[in-house]
Amino acid sequence: MSGFRHVVVFRWRDDVTAEQRKTVEDRLRELPGLIPELRAYAMGHDAGVNPGNFDFAVVADFADRDAYLVYRDHPTHRAIIDECITPITAERHAVQYVLEP
Repeated sequence: MSGFRHVVVFRWRDDVTAEQRKTVEDRLRELPGLIPELRAYAMGHDAGVNPGNFDFAVVADFADRDAYLVYRDHPTHRAIIDECITPITAERHAVQYVLEP
């Protein structure tokens, strides 16, 4: 499959509650129904197997860079980031790359 992939990992602040973590996941799960440019969307909390891992990851696949930009800039996505993610994030890392056929 060719396309464009976005991968982001988060480390939550120490005072984050289970309810806040669940809210992030619930809100992000709304996005595939709102943003048709999303080809595939997966997320999850760290399984706790290895020490030092980040707490949460999102992997999103798109047809191309332009489709990713629609997702990145979508008002609902931006609102979720501003309202739910940024306030509880201690650290964030992301990468976008082209999927070769």
